[in-house]
Amino acid sequence: MRPSRRTVLTATAALGAAGAAAGTAEAASQPEAGRPPATAQRPTRELRALLREIDTDRIERTVRKLVSFGTRHTLSSQDDPARGIGAARDWLLSELRTYAAASGGRMTVELQSYVQEPAPRIPAPTRITNVVATLRGSVTPDRVHVVAGHYDSRVTDVMDATSDAPGADDDASGVAVVLELARVMARRRPASTIVFAAVAGEEQGLYGSGHMAQQLKAAGADVQGMFTNDIVGSSTADDGTRDPYTIRLFAEGVPSSETGEQAAIRRSVGGENDSATRQLARFVRDVADNDATGMHVRVIYRRDRYRRGGDHIPFLERGYPAARFTEPAEDFAHQHQDVRVDDTGKQYGDLPEFCDFGFIARVARVNAATLWTLSQAPGTPRDAKIVTSTLTNSTELVWSRGTEPDLAGYEVVWRETTAPEWTHVIPVGDATTHEVDLSKDNVFFGVRAVNRAGLRSPVAFPDPA
Repeated sequence: MRPSRRTVLTATAALGAAGAAAGTAEAASQPEAGRPPATAQRPTRELRALLREIDTDRIERTVRKLVSFGTRHTLSSQDDPARGIGAARDWLLSELRTYAAASGGRMTVELQSYVQEPAPRIPAPTRITNVVATLRGSVTPDRVHVVAGHYDSRVTDVMDATSDAPGADDDASGVAVVLELARVMARRRPASTIVFAAVAGEEQGLYGSGHMAQQLKAAGADVQGMFTNDIVGSSTADDGTRDPYTIRLFAEGVPSSETGEQAAIRRSVGGENDSATRQLARFVRDVADNDATGMHVRVIYRRDRYRRGGDHIPFLERGYPAARFTEPAEDFAHQHQDVRVDDTGKQYGDLPEFCDFGFIARVARVNAATLWTLSQAPGTPRDAKIVTSTLTNSTELVWSRGTEPDLAGYEVVWRETTAPEWTHVIPVGDATTHEVDLSKDNVFFGVRAVNRAGLRSPVAFPDPA
């Protein structure tokens, strides 16, 4: 039964009360403080089984193996079999090929290389090589999701290519997450395509990820989400406090790729908190902040930390939704530091003894829950609009129907303009239009797709039409 404006407004006024407005199937109340958002999705049995396969010991072995190459500086040796970035590259390629062998041909592995001409932090032409595994989707292979970590490392002097630069936390930890996801998922059949990437050149200026993002853009790839895992190795802050069950997720509001026309629309509707990346971050909270991962996802409304940047940024600059996972509170004595002990006995350097491998495994589970659900769920609805041809106190939304063979229908979601999470869900069936007896001037609306298994897509924020 479609609610009247009175029932919808009553439900709005009663936010925090238990249950929905009486007699309506369409308005759900806001969860109480500490409860999951109204859009949260419980982990399926299939997902729980996948998460149980993530192996802490394997993650530790990956971190220690990468550290064993001495330095992985972008300007270090590319042909020494035991030391330098070339040795790390070759080992990563071999590992991913081993995983691909168990995929039944669904996973392919390649070296994605180019020569970077002299540029800031690149004094001479230098080959930059990403190691990339692609697990092709079985239903909607053109829909792509990317997960990455950077395998290069550095010490205090960013141009020092010879000193030991263990890079355990920054960023062997992120690469270990990527490899473990590739291993676990290689034997499965995701509906859409997942790309697992160990990228190079991050410390010198995001060169590897910039090349990968540009290659995808030039190919017209439909990248619906990208995540970088960068500094995800420790739960201990510089003052010794620990937060082993929280991971930060940095997600920009105003898009880096925004055009002048898009900016005008955003300003007119107040959409600063509703970029595609913010919807992606909400989706991560919906599917990965739960007992199956054992983690709380702390979304930070910011592209990255102060004076810092990561491999998600080239994707953002090309219009792709992208976000960064980083540990809850960094210890700067163990990143970008020469390995040394000062006169007080304090150890500096990014060494594996300062990593928390159980924490890295839980971060991997957050990534796995996110990527697997994104892959198995329908894609984000396209062409979502709010009809503004006539001004009324009701709101009509329209969108294009997706092409997924298991698509079951859609849901309209809404929230107060001051609410950070979606608080109300309205099932609307297999339709491409729906009218809500509530003014578009007072709340924010969105649309998400649902498949027959009950999995939901990220929310599409509608533009005015």
